[in-house]
Formats: sequence, structure tokens, C-alpha cells
Amino acid sequence: MLRCAVLDDYQDAALSLADWSRVDVTVFREHMSSEDDVATALADFDVVVIMRERTPFPASLFARLPKLRLLITSGMRNASIDLPAAAEHGVTVCGTASRSEPPVELTWALILGLCRHLVPENVAFRAGGPWQSTVGTDLAGGTLGLIGLGKIGTRVAAIARAFGMDVLAWSQNLTSERTEAVGARLALSLEALMADSDIVSIHLALSDRTRGLVDAAALAAMKPSALLVNTSRAAIVDTDALIAALTAGGLAGAGLDVFDLEPLPGDHPLRTLPTVLATPHLGYVTYGNYSRYFAEAVEDIDAFAAGSPIRVLG
Repeated sequence: MLRCAVLDDYQDAALSLADWSRVDVTVFREHMSSEDDVATALADFDVVVIMRERTPFPASLFARLPKLRLLITSGMRNASIDLPAAAEHGVTVCGTASRSEPPVELTWALILGLCRHLVPENVAFRAGGPWQSTVGTDLAGGTLGLIGLGKIGTRVAAIARAFGMDVLAWSQNLTSERTEAVGARLALSLEALMADSDIVSIHLALSDRTRGLVDAAALAAMKPSALLVNTSRAAIVDTDALIAALTAGGLAGAGLDVFDLEPLPGDHPLRTLPTVLATPHLGYVTYGNYSRYFAEAVEDIDAFAAGSPIRVLG
């Protein structure tokens, strides 16, 4: 029987959401932040199941895990896995299906939470504080700027239109035909989108050309009353520039679900800035997605054991 480790099962959900009876499985709930800790903990496992990009698998880690034969990630892509290194060390890498609706829903939770000041109003309500102390921002008649108009961005745009918003969109290869097909308008540049939007939401994959895309200059183009939402990848935004802009009042707030380092250190400025509404990378964390991830991880293990791997990445 294959020995399998499931990493970063924060909610202790893996064992209850799939049938692991054919696998000798060990669950690690606590995140291991150092490669030394990961290498030590996983030394005797044949299979490792990881959740998205919570634990990176660079070439150096593969070299320290000679027993590893199969690595499974939730989703069908994971930028934190060195796929050439996996192949070099004889490790098969497989994925699972993942739905796009959960991050769309969380994007709108952050937007609505920021616009209607839900956290400070709820805190005041529970503490017996002032009865109404903020004035909400209207969505109807406002402009939502989407950086990226793929599967998730398109769903976000549809909800924006239902709220009565105008939708702008931009990415490096986006065309007017594509934006018009989903009821949006094509912004001529990133700077134009940032300047013309009341809310900017990021929905791009992380790559060499999108890393650091939203930099100090892009943030400076935003209205002081505007909001930035990122449920995509933290590295698309220059975090230091974002903190500086928020501190200086260059924009009204930010809704964040992704961070350069996860879990985010307890003393990080983003934890205390009053204009930040943040969640601990919950975009894909729903019962439906988790059930799919772990059930298909078991399917991947069964197929690998039978000599016919499925959903192979590479």
C-alpha cells in the first residue's frame, strides 16, 4: 500500500471528504514553513497531496525526497511546482478539477464588504458602539475595472452588470471583440483602466509578464476613492507599493485574499491597516471544491498504482 501524506489540511477536512481506505494516509494540518521541515516530514512517503500553492516544491526539495513517486496538487496548474525537476527525479505530477465559482463569490464578498463597511459596522454593533458610523459606496452607476477577462473575470463581469455597473477590462492580449462579447469595454491601457475605475479587481494568472504588473505607477493612477481587490495571485501587485498607497490615502481600500508569504506573519502591516479587508486565501475553499480535490486525489493515486496515471501535469 502506498504511503501518502496530505499537507496543509488546515480545516482537517481531507479524511472526511474522500475514501482513503486503499491508501496509508497521514494528514499534516500545520503548515511547515521551512524546506528542512518539509523534507524531514516527508522522507518516507511515496505520495504527497498538496493544496494549491501552500507548500512549494522546488528542485531542491525533490532532490531531498528520493522515495517520492507521485505528487498531486489540487487544480490543474501549480506555479510552485518545478515540473522539470519532478520529471528529472522520476516523480509523476497529477492534478484535479477545480471550479471557478468560489473565487468569483469571494471576490464579490470582498467588494461588498468594503463598499458597505461591513466589518467596522459589525464590530461596532457587537460592541454596543455607534449606531451607523459609515456611509456606503454605491455599486450601481459605478465602474468595475477587470485586469484579466478569463473564466473568473467573465463571471465577475456578469455580476457587475447585474448590479448596474459599467465594466472595463484590460490584459496584454485582450481584444475589443472579446470584451464586447461579455458586455464590457476594452480599456486602452492598464493605466487608463486604473484611472477610470471605481473598483479594480485582478483575475490574471501569475507569469513573468504579470509579476509586479500593478506597481506604484499603476496604483498612483487610481482615484483616491477607488478600491483594489486581489483574489488572484499576490505577486501581481507590488505589496510594498500597495501598503504605501493605502497608508498615504492614495486609494480608499483593498480587499485581499492572496499574499506574498502564506500564512502571513502576525506583525505584517496588511494585518493592521484599517482600510484593508483581508481573508486567508479562502477563494477556492468551499465544500464543493474540497470534495472534488480530495476525491480526485484518491482517483489519481488509484490510477497511478494501476500503472495508468491520469490528469498528469507537465
